[in-house]
Amino acid sequence: MMSNTLSFSFVLIICVAALHANGSPEEARFREFVRSRRSSTVTVSGSNGYSAHEPGARVSSRLQEEYSVSDQSNLKAADKITALPGQPKGVGFNQYGGYVTVDEMNGRALFYYFVEATTDAAAKPLLLWLNGGPGCSSVGYGAMIELGPFRINSDNKTLSRNEYAWNNVANVLFLESPAGVGFSYSNTSSDYDKSGDQRTANDSYIFLVNWLERFPEYKGRAFYISGESYAGHYAPQLAATILTHNMESKRMIINLQGILVGNPCLDEFKNLKGQIDYLWSHGVISDEVLANITKNCRFSPSDGKACSDAMDAFDSGNTDPYDIYGPVCINAPDGKFFPSRIVPGYDPCSNYYIHAYLNNPVVQKALHARVTTWLGCNGDLDSVCPLTATRYSVGDLGLAVTEPWRPWTANREVGGYVQQYTGGLVFISVRGAGHQVPYFQPEKALIVVSSFLRGALPPYVKQQ
Repeated sequence: MMSNTLSFSFVLIICVAALHANGSPEEARFREFVRSRRSSTVTVSGSNGYSAHEPGARVSSRLQEEYSVSDQSNLKAADKITALPGQPKGVGFNQYGGYVTVDEMNGRALFYYFVEATTDAAAKPLLLWLNGGPGCSSVGYGAMIELGPFRINSDNKTLSRNEYAWNNVANVLFLESPAGVGFSYSNTSSDYDKSGDQRTANDSYIFLVNWLERFPEYKGRAFYISGESYAGHYAPQLAATILTHNMESKRMIINLQGILVGNPCLDEFKNLKGQIDYLWSHGVISDEVLANITKNCRFSPSDGKACSDAMDAFDSGNTDPYDIYGPVCINAPDGKFFPSRIVPGYDPCSNYYIHAYLNNPVVQKALHARVTTWLGCNGDLDSVCPLTATRYSVGDLGLAVTEPWRPWTANREVGGYVQQYTGGLVFISVRGAGHQVPYFQPEKALIVVSSFLRGALPPYVKQQ
């Protein structure tokens, strides 16, 4: 059973406009999702299966059907990755990749990429990472441009080490979920029309139970769920499913210790209101646009076409809402990509490198993935799941403050701000980051996750 659950939020603290017409597929997928939800008044799951109004989308609790634990013997050895193509020399940690079947009848299988800790893996916790979207790849984004051990170089062929990889402090498991995302698949095409939060949580739980049979040394290990964006839905619902089944004596006990979610999209209406307030306060939208939105939108399920049209008045521009100050990727006439300006540790063209690398059949074979066409999607500089929206959602909980708002530091500079509430909820901002915090501010993200795993708040070091 879980003894102490902490919930962290990555949010951001500086702002305003980088002109950008080519954001990442993950960013575009979420923006498309927000727009489609905004223009719809349907109160049940649509063709994409995602709806905050359907009862099953609220909290996964108990699996509706019995599931089986399949024989996992000898599969761990088969999943071990010798080396990834272009991998630098001197890699001393183990890597694994492969599939776990979660529905034998339909042939539904989820792909994973697992990297053990760089040192003392046997003593370090197990951390699951889920990208958002909904429907974006944890291997492509989480592992390859955010918190994984490698970054793909601009030649699309070689890798370099990520100094601030999270496997410095944990054993990290990247899960492609639901089926149809990244390398995960189903042999039953109708499965792709039925993906929803409920089934995503159930499939992820079945994946974990079977994966732990494949890697039995991690049974009972301290386990944490982490993610970003739409993982604000995925992570809590998976946690609820785990805790419910932990109470059944015949089930495997998954030693869940906490949840960490960056830039979480928790409540779509609070998110929309927070987005508008954030953009207006940072000069991205005019007083007239704000007045039109305020007139036509109540930020509730009753909002209709007039609200959608008012929102589209700002949504059709070319400002990147995921990092409103960041450099952009420019597509040159010769077909090459290059950043508009250099920011150490951040390359806005990384999405193009990922697409080329993960669609290389040699890379797919090394990962033990099916040879197929990989698609990426089937901070305070982030305005789509902004700091304001998260603060509105936290405020709705009505929790008492146990640790007042204070700065935390990275290299003796303010890294952001932190506040703790009753029940173990912690709100953290990361200064100068965009939507994908480990991508924009990798060192600060590592400080936050290291503190989280120790059960501590990020440090504050006074200037001497």
